[in-house]
Amino acid sequence: MGKLTSKTVESIAKAATPGKTNDGDGLYFQVSKSGGTSWIFRYKLDGRSREMGLGPFPTVTLSQARQLAADQRKLLASGSDPLATRDAAKEAKREAERQAAARRTTFEDLAREYQQAHGSSWSEKWRKGWLRKLELYAFPTMGKLSADIISTEHVLAALQPIWVTKTRTADEIRGQIEQILDAAKTRRLREGDNPARWRGHLDNLLSKAEKKKARQRQHFPALQWKDTPKLISTLANIDTRDAIATRLLILTGARYHMIQHAQWSEFDLETGTWALPAERMKMRKPFVIPLSPPVVEMLNIMNTTHSTYLFPGQGKNGVMHGNAIRNLLHKLGYADITRHGFRSTFRDWANECTNYPREVCELALAHDERDQTEAAYSRSDLLEKRRALMAEWAKFCTSKK
Repeated sequence: MGKLTSKTVESIAKAATPGKTNDGDGLYFQVSKSGGTSWIFRYKLDGRSREMGLGPFPTVTLSQARQLAADQRKLLASGSDPLATRDAAKEAKREAERQAAARRTTFEDLAREYQQAHGSSWSEKWRKGWLRKLELYAFPTMGKLSADIISTEHVLAALQPIWVTKTRTADEIRGQIEQILDAAKTRRLREGDNPARWRGHLDNLLSKAEKKKARQRQHFPALQWKDTPKLISTLANIDTRDAIATRLLILTGARYHMIQHAQWSEFDLETGTWALPAERMKMRKPFVIPLSPPVVEMLNIMNTTHSTYLFPGQGKNGVMHGNAIRNLLHKLGYADITRHGFRSTFRDWANECTNYPREVCELALAHDERDQTEAAYSRSDLLEKRRALMAEWAKFCTSKK
């Protein structure tokens, strides 16, 4: 029998004197400093004293508290730790709830949530196109499935019908599926490898040759590399945001959206680096661009604004207009070239005028073409070699030839 009675417990609770009153067999009635009342089970395990809360009074009555304490003594007698057992039960319940939530959350839900989370920095056209591709080609095969059951077979069912006829679109969709499932794994909505991963997985199941052809088929009208110094000289005499953005685009080999959404916090002008986070990169991997001396000088001169962005604009997203550079090029008489074409201009110059290895030139454009094994052994991003390459490119572009 216990030492306490229901009336005694009520009397102690009413008095509200802080302390613990022993009922026997490890059960205590506790009054906290704030006047709260509850039940405590005290026990020893491996020579260490431990306390376990059994619930508040009067929600848990004296008889219920005694039964709960008896249950914990049984666990101790079997060699189990009552606190560890309770924690494990709570974790099992949370895991069951997580799995139930995962089954209720479809791939389409996750795709729309991903777009909502990351799309604020995208153009309206890109936002709509990003989701539209999934609606056309991915949602019909996996849209209603939960992330935890999506397999390689589901991904292939979405990609194979268009892999030969629309390879570039198919590869973009593959990348989107990979991003969405990676996000799902981070949220613990799925486990295991990503079935949309290319290297070491889908590259064994889908034609690499067709993917390469698709990249070659996409042709961007580009400026002849020999004509680049003339354009840079023209731009240097135009003191506008758009002209500076165009020079940065050419001298870094960056993609336009990287320039458009460039933030001052990404730049370290002391070390001459531009560090882009994964969410701003096409391949969703962080990337560092080395800045040549002319670029650092240009940015130091313009770094007088209090804006978050290098090139702020008046639109909803707060950055320069998507066609700002294109419009400037048209005004200067370069209507037959594209912004993306400057990357080809740089690559042609590197081929013709330098002896840098192919992997250095490609990585300068954020094209890491090393296979999975090679990349595992060579984790370097070749920053200093790329720095030397980009310094030579800037020196050529700013020459008076």
